Amino acid sequence: MKTKITKNTKTTASKVVKKAVTAADLIAELEAIALRENKKKDNKQVLQKFFKTGKGQYGEGDIFLGVKVPLVRREAKKYHDLSEAQIKKLLAHKAHEIRLAGLLILVEKYEKAKTRNEKKAIVGFYLASSGRINNWDLVDLSVYKILGDFLLEEAPKKAQAVLNKLASSKNMWERRMAMVSTFSFIKAGRKEEVFAIAKKLMKDGEDLIHKASGWMLREAGKRIGEKELKEFLDMNHKDMSRTAMRYATEKFDEAKRKYYLKLKDLIK
Repeated sequence: MKTKITKNTKTTASKVVKKAVTAADLIAELEAIALRENKKKDNKQVLQKFFKTGKGQYGEGDIFLGVKVPLVRREAKKYHDLSEAQIKKLLAHKAHEIRLAGLLILVEKYEKAKTRNEKKAIVGFYLASSGRINNWDLVDLSVYKILGDFLLEEAPKKAQAVLNKLASSKNMWERRMAMVSTFSFIKAGRKEEVFAIAKKLMKDGEDLIHKASGWMLREAGKRIGEKELKEFLDMNHKDMSRTAMRYATEKFDEAKRKYYLKLKDLIK
């Protein structure tokens, strides 16, 4: 007896079961790209030097494959459906670019989340993974897009409490998270958070924190108002680091910038 082959039967038979992508697949792709890219130029050594991975430096022990950010972004987009468990594997990886890919995927997941509870879960996962977000680019490319955006919708006192807690951390990268998170508030026209965290971090012992503070203050001056920034500098210049002042005044006209730099003895 012959089996009658219907249109539906043919359709079912022709379906190809698509293999679920995993963290291992993305890791393999990035490692393959690294092999190709490093044949052209030793990007690995360039990046290791740029991100200060030597003994005693802020990125001590970090390992780079040699894949530049645009290529990491391209590959990460292909894996936007990875589960939290798979992203956790990426963030646990020793290679910097693989951790970055995990964070870029997490940013996309947050931006596509439809409910407040979904976003809250992603923020919780992000903060629980802070120990693996351990270089300035990993912080800067993710924190204001996830944590900063989420806190923007919280009650001001609650948001400030979270930022203050991070700014008080012994972990330098968590303190940078506090500062860079304020970028979301700046974009929304709010100055209170950036000025409060910049003031709290003025005595910090890490230059990278002062660079972040100066960067955010500069953005506040550009997006909120130069008048507001000048008022902050006038009140706090004695306690600001030279690095923070230099970064904060980058967009001032020459005369104003020289005035503020002289206050820190940068220009004789």
